[in-house]
Amino acid sequence: MSLALIPSPSEGVWHLGPLPIRGYTVCIMLGVVVAVVVAERRWRNRGGAPGTMVDLATWGLPFGIVGARLYHVITDWQLYFGPDAPNRPIDAILIWSDSGPGWRGLGVWGGIALGGVGVWIACRRRGITLSAVADTVAPAVAIGQAVGRWCNYFNQELFGGPTDLPWGLVIDAGRPGTVPGVTTYHPTFLYESLWNLGLALALVWIGGRFALRHGRLFALYVAGYTAGRFWIEGLRVDPANEILGMRLNQWTSIALFLGAMAYVHLARNKRSEESLGGERVPAGVT
Repeated sequence: MSLALIPSPSEGVWHLGPLPIRGYTVCIMLGVVVAVVVAERRWRNRGGAPGTMVDLATWGLPFGIVGARLYHVITDWQLYFGPDAPNRPIDAILIWSDSGPGWRGLGVWGGIALGGVGVWIACRRRGITLSAVADTVAPAVAIGQAVGRWCNYFNQELFGGPTDLPWGLVIDAGRPGTVPGVTTYHPTFLYESLWNLGLALALVWIGGRFALRHGRLFALYVAGYTAGRFWIEGLRVDPANEILGMRLNQWTSIALFLGAMAYVHLARNKRSEESLGGERVPAGVT
């Protein structure tokens, strides 16, 4: 019998008068704030102007939300379109809707990809080299994800298969993916959170030890995150599209991992200067 050291919350929404406070949303927004704070500190330490990361976040965040939703809708289109879809088509864009998955329908891949487009636009406006920003924010993004992943804990979702391990997560009976008579499951949200914290520490050490520039540290973040996501995704039991017996997100992890490692290799000889906005700092200078 599992010791079940991780009980699930009895509810994920609290009401402050007429205002609903959702644990899922709080975790996501707290993760964003933590990531921006850490990135801002790293940017100042590198010699960048104060407030830059906050300005870039005002572009990256809305783009990221749209991208995260697009990835979810594209990869899980059957949830919104078709005669047997459990949600209305309009729910595909209403991320706050109570009738559909609401804020649950966000995909990290799309969020980072389109969020990066928003940051790129902001960098061009300020005369900043995107790769300099990417390397600066790499550990910060990992830490933000470590915090934000707890959103799944409050929704009792995206958990793994049954387990009798001492850290089994209690899930209410009847939730999608649960097994009759089983109460404890792998807390995949916790696995990913801890993995991301370890990744962030590794990136800080690697960045300081080897002074990686020109996007190589960010590429290592992508490789490190996808390596962890691959095995954690394999534990999950929520419905997902599969290709050749593996979940779609596992295939995405493989492709991104290979692409990231290829970039690290191809960019190894880059020595050009990177602009922090207003002044140019030689490569390798911290």
